[in-house]
Amino acid sequence: MNTEANPEQIDSQPKPFNSVAYWLFSVFIFLVVSYLVTCSTPLILSSHRNPDRTEAINNAKQIGIALFTFQEEYGTYPNDETAKDFIKNHPTYRKDLSGTSSNALLRQLIINSKNDRSEDMFKFRFKKSADPDGNIKPGEILKKGECELAYISGLSTAGNPSRPVILAPLIPGTKKFDPEPFDGRAIVLRMDNSAGAYTIHKDGHIYDKDGDILSPEHPIWGRKAPDIRYPE
Repeated sequence: MNTEANPEQIDSQPKPFNSVAYWLFSVFIFLVVSYLVTCSTPLILSSHRNPDRTEAINNAKQIGIALFTFQEEYGTYPNDETAKDFIKNHPTYRKDLSGTSSNALLRQLIINSKNDRSEDMFKFRFKKSADPDGNIKPGEILKKGECELAYISGLSTAGNPSRPVILAPLIPGTKKFDPEPFDGRAIVLRMDNSAGAYTIHKDGHIYDKDGDILSPEHPIWGRKAPDIRYPE
């Protein structure tokens, strides 16, 4: 009997990796896995912040509703003139309503009896700030650090509905946004109560198809600079 192996059978058997090919394949797999882990890390970190961004957008819309309610009673959004009326009618809140900060103007939304008298809608979970503590006694409403929203004064629903009215996180004294708290995004509430997260450009500004949304040259402002009020 012929016991020699059939050459065809020998060629059909699977050939093991030689040492060099196996080593190269292992290195390739290691590099691919390392790359995927590195790329996914920012996404994992971002996912933890996304809920904060979503909450901020929802709370911005609640502020928008409060602004509409306020206008129904006073004919405009909170401004310096309505602050004078509030101080006259609510003298115990004089300390809260004095000044030109966004805190001072937005406190009117809480003191207004037709709104939900709560600080909850001002929870934007900034990295370096404290949430409002819920204390709305005179002298305690939206204290320094409890509200870091920029507010554009002098607006009402009679104006361009695309104008922004609440912005965060706007760097005080500038028209630039801090990209850190919301992963390169800014929260903007417009007068039509639309709110969203907008990409912050590398120069710190926010742009749409017509340009920088805070520039007086933008069509929504009619060449009049927006009256931006910054937090305390």
